Amino acid sequence: MEKLEIGKRYEIQSYKHDGTIHRAWDEAVLLEIHDNYLIFGNDKTKVTESDGRSWRTKEPAVLYFFKNSWFNIIGQLKKNGIYYYCNIATPFIIEDNVIKYIDYDLDLRVFPDGAFKVLDRGEYAYHKELMHYSDKLDFVLKGELTNLINMARKKELAFIHENIRYYYRKYRKMKKKH
Repeated sequence: MEKLEIGKRYEIQSYKHDGTIHRAWDEAVLLEIHDNYLIFGNDKTKVTESDGRSWRTKEPAVLYFFKNSWFNIIGQLKKNGIYYYCNIATPFIIEDNVIKYIDYDLDLRVFPDGAFKVLDRGEYAYHKELMHYSDKLDFVLKGELTNLINMARKKELAFIHENIRYYYRKYRKMKKKH
């Protein structure tokens, strides 16, 4: 893995199981390095879809990417509270200043009050069939979804609202410096 630098701007690319690009974000500023995960921040970042359409995120976000877990967690600071959008995805790699992972469709949406909803089960089933996910991969992905739900229920790590606010303040300070 390339040398990581706090305060450095990275891009993010998510892929599908068949290797095709799914979506790309033009900014993720590295805020903190841990043994098992990295924390990034961004705000109103440009997102480019696989078909070339692009849009900007509406709110600041704090992103947790894991080295050994098959998910990533995005804390979104909205006007009415902190929401979480979690992707079931491979552990990340970083190549040429780009954070890369394979997105496996299943998502978890966690609301400010802790309630949650599993999203995109139909899309997951469709891609599982289309791209021939193995039974072993299916088992891993569903197990990681359970792990993610348990983390949200216990309010661990990224699911602590004050952690998200702390890292957003850190992101804003870094952006002011640059």
